[in-house]
Amino acid sequence: MSEETPQEPEDDEDIQYFVRIGQTDLDGTKSVERALTGLDGIGRRTARLVASEAAVDRTATFGTLEQDTIDDIVSLVESLGDDLPDWLNNRPGDFYTGETEHIVGNDLGLTRQQDINRMKMIDSYKGARHKRGQKVRGQRTKSTGRTEGTIGVNVEEIREEQAEEAAEEDDE
Repeated sequence: MSEETPQEPEDDEDIQYFVRIGQTDLDGTKSVERALTGLDGIGRRTARLVASEAAVDRTATFGTLEQDTIDDIVSLVESLGDDLPDWLNNRPGDFYTGETEHIVGNDLGLTRQQDINRMKMIDSYKGARHKRGQKVRGQRTKSTGRTEGTIGVNVEEIREEQAEEAAEEDDE
């Protein structure tokens, strides 16, 4: 029997394990499409559009791409609002500017928090619901979303009380 030498895996030295876009580190060991979905404001459909726009195979490992290709993807993500159709943008008709744009990364969370604070300040219906910590989008609240303790019967507590009463009776 001849000894077989184990095949060496692909060059792991060429993998960039973290790819930074904006202020977010993306996993370089995942596919391009999967890695881009780790960025706030980019879902699977948008990631697929970015990959096709950059002329990159969406199933290729993100960290093994050449630096020029990664830079192209980063620039595409940063200017995403210009390339996407209006119906796919996540911020149609901004309150202050009126423009349609696509916000990505940490800016998305900040913008959302500013919108909620504005609703609270003007005391709109949604803002009042946010202030009280209630559901905002019309969900039922009769039986769900309760923040107080349990309403139903607490069987364990009843059993403990009965055990205490039984112990007191035995002592007497």
